Amino acid sequence: MRAELATLESRIGYNFTNQELLRRAFTHTSFANEARTGHGSPLDDNEQLEFLGDSVLGFLAAEALVERNPEFREGGLSGRKAHLVSAAHLHGVARRLELGAYLDLGRSEEMSGGRAKKTLLVDALEALIAAIYLDGGMGPARAFVATHILDAPFAADEDAGTDVQPAIANFKSVLQELAQARKLPVPRYTIIRESGPEHAKTFTVEVRAGKDWTGQAEGRTKKVAAQRAARAVYERLRASAPGLEPSPGQEGAGDAGSEEPAGPPESATQTCPAS
Repeated sequence: MRAELATLESRIGYNFTNQELLRRAFTHTSFANEARTGHGSPLDDNEQLEFLGDSVLGFLAAEALVERNPEFREGGLSGRKAHLVSAAHLHGVARRLELGAYLDLGRSEEMSGGRAKKTLLVDALEALIAAIYLDGGMGPARAFVATHILDAPFAADEDAGTDVQPAIANFKSVLQELAQARKLPVPRYTIIRESGPEHAKTFTVEVRAGKDWTGQAEGRTKKVAAQRAARAVYERLRASAPGLEPSPGQEGAGDAGSEEPAGPPESATQTCPAS
């Protein structure tokens, strides 16, 4: 038996005017089939909503990436979008929102553990996006996607088993340790931009470890933005070849002014040692 949908509305911060849309978003075909007489209607389950939600999500993810990363070319944008709309990432989001608890399932699907199935959870999330869009328009859908998908904490991917470093919970700490091991200055963090209304601000944080290692990232909180910036620099440092790392003489020269960006800021995904 599913949980009350009103608790989900409270969890996501959106109240539906058309409750039928919300109900339909969590009605699996197995449940609808058991209740149908004859062939039934596509409006009985969430398949159409899932189809629409996939397209709405793709558009909103692309829109946000272009707005947030004006310096990125198509390849960089495509790679990030592919991650954001991937089943692995969406599965983590759906699990965090506990969407499985709200599904209406047929008896056989219930007995086979359907509430925990990755495909059903991802479908329900996409159907929910479509339901929000149809009920309230693009604004509420954009807010939901930004909060729960674009700015999902790293832990969501880690719980889903898709994070490349699942054992790391604090990238600021591991970046500081790695910087120390590489004889780099202690990483320094600066909030370089705040945007959006007071109730939905986006923060841009820059991290610098000397002159040659720098990165930026955004988040709905300063903490999330700082962790993302730290992760980007950490992963680039960790993957760098020893011969390409900044030398001790280079690092020290730029540390004194590390609180202010030197020239155009680099994107977190493009952080690399200066040539």
